[in-house]
Amino acid sequence: MSTIASLSAVRRVPAAVNEPIKSYAPGSPERVELKARLAAMANERIEIPLIIGGREIRTGKIGQTVMPFKHSHILADYHMAGPEHVQQAIAAALKARQEWASWPFEDRAAVILKAAELLATTWKATINSATMLCQAKTAYQSEIDAACELIDFWRFNAQYAQEIYAEQPANGPGVWNQLEYRALEGFIYAVSPFNFTAIGGNLSSAPALMGNTVVWKPASSSMLSSYYVMRIFEAAGMPPGVINFVPGSAGPITNTVLASPDLAGIHFTGSTAVFQSMWKTVGENIANYKTYPRLVGETGGKDFIIAHPSADPTAVAVAIVRGSFEYSGQKCSAASRVYVPQSLWDEVRDRTVAMMGEIKMGDPRDFRNFTSAVIDRKAFDKISGYLDHAKQTATVLAGGGCNGDEGYYIEPTLVQTEDAGHRLMCEEVFGPVVTAYVYPDAKWAETLEVLDKTSPYALTGAVFAGERAAVREATSALRNAAGNFYINDKPTGAVVGQQPFGGARASGTNDKAGSKSNLTRWVSTRTIKETFVPASDFTYPFMGEE
Repeated sequence: MSTIASLSAVRRVPAAVNEPIKSYAPGSPERVELKARLAAMANERIEIPLIIGGREIRTGKIGQTVMPFKHSHILADYHMAGPEHVQQAIAAALKARQEWASWPFEDRAAVILKAAELLATTWKATINSATMLCQAKTAYQSEIDAACELIDFWRFNAQYAQEIYAEQPANGPGVWNQLEYRALEGFIYAVSPFNFTAIGGNLSSAPALMGNTVVWKPASSSMLSSYYVMRIFEAAGMPPGVINFVPGSAGPITNTVLASPDLAGIHFTGSTAVFQSMWKTVGENIANYKTYPRLVGETGGKDFIIAHPSADPTAVAVAIVRGSFEYSGQKCSAASRVYVPQSLWDEVRDRTVAMMGEIKMGDPRDFRNFTSAVIDRKAFDKISGYLDHAKQTATVLAGGGCNGDEGYYIEPTLVQTEDAGHRLMCEEVFGPVVTAYVYPDAKWAETLEVLDKTSPYALTGAVFAGERAAVREATSALRNAAGNFYINDKPTGAVVGQQPFGGARASGTNDKAGSKSNLTRWVSTRTIKETFVPASDFTYPFMGEE
């Protein structure tokens, strides 16, 4: 028989720093390595199983992951879970919870920190290649997402968790007060989207870091990169059952999960409609749960750029092109509506259109391309429908072309409308389409009000102005219009540890991924009061004789 002695020391995780973003410039070693890994993985067709309680499960019901920019090319065949497999995943999570939650925080953090180090070194080319091939990201977009942002999530979350655990109450004479940060009772359901590999790695691991166990359903169109993230968890020493990898159709999986009395929380990024449906179902089932489930969601946006007459037209144009068309506008934070004063419009429009004319679109393995195809046929059809509507009801100034024969290609498109309430100013398109509304210079204040009331979303937004008074006015008027607000910068590119990300209104619960506030949602505190010398007399001094 052996015993494990605990360390008699206050241990501290390494201080978090942001992972440096590599350039992949011609001749750089990272470019050579990535090109080689891309070539190798493009010639593979792998099989992706479910991973439940550490076991690989092959259901025989198969889905396929393809290259969006060459959709006849199959990258992987993945097995799809049925309700019985979801039940197995729930059981595995509940079984693993007892031991995992009892581990000292530092040991759980060690697993996450090792995953970060693996991704920063031996796994980076694989994760970047998977993201480029199955999600059609360029090398740079993949580097900032699948590699650096995920590394940052893992490192900063460990530091933030340590700070949370260190927060303790004051003590009175003869009393020691403590706060215990317990894992939630039950399991967490993590649902991740296709557009950011880092989101899947964070949605599943943030609750796990705090002692919870997880059932993770990744998006079908990001299955390849999500699978390799799961393999990194395993390589880092994550015990079986802590995170259970359950691919498949969203409806049957979610229905089974939400019917479980052991559901303790949902960590979600995706569409507003889906999250609202989940919330409604949880509400209908609330009496059946053993605890009130924590609902944390980030659900999309109709992100804006507004320029004041004192703005720099070149800066506005660059923000439009980068903010709207990087990764084909498939970012929750992508600029989708623009408000420009009449005095600046001609220059902003001409500079934007000129830059758009230089954009190359195609296979992300060709590093000369600025962007690539949209994710799948469903997205292609939806965005094409918006473009058809724009051609009939507004003015398409540049782009507007669609071709889905070989890949799901939609040209970066600039639309102008004279209607501030046009569909393309209100609804989330989630593609490379940005719509501009030109306002009279004298109606700056009125336009701020129109912007604030036009869309139900409140995720990201940007103001461009040279006059500080205008910046102050916009910051105040748009206080609730964006959870991430940018001054003289594009509304995309939030960095973990610098700009915690999340929005309110129809954009989500604003629990700020990559922050302490998010991690506090995955613990339930218990107050412990210890009195060293208990009272021996029930009376109080005030009861003495007059």
